[in-house]
Amino acid sequence: MPVGWWLVDSLRWRSPLYCIETPGTLWNGLAPLPAGLSPTCPDSQSYRREVQAGESRVEQYLVSGWQPLIAAQVLRDKGFVLLDDELREATHYSAFMGRTVPAELHYTAVQKGSNTLITISGGPR
Repeated sequence: MPVGWWLVDSLRWRSPLYCIETPGTLWNGLAPLPAGLSPTCPDSQSYRREVQAGESRVEQYLVSGWQPLIAAQVLRDKGFVLLDDELREATHYSAFMGRTVPAELHYTAVQKGSNTLITISGGPR
């Protein structure tokens, strides 16, 4: 592997957006990112290790206001079916989605101040 490529790859994993492989898209190229969603990544070191090791995938987004289903609708439009969901309280939505059973994705939306923090996680592609 050329040194330049190794350096770029190494720096990507250290960057704040280590979990976003294809910027401007939802779930690594599945669909264009809906307007208003700002990509971010979990601060969790365990998530970082799992993603780096290729054991799982996680994408996280922030959107203004309480909009828990904005990214879920895009996933539905691309063939993911809602298999199970729950609204734990007025500010926490959680769902399992997939094209098959068992569910391929875990989708959560939680209120974070005046915003919604959406996390989509699942196995690597």
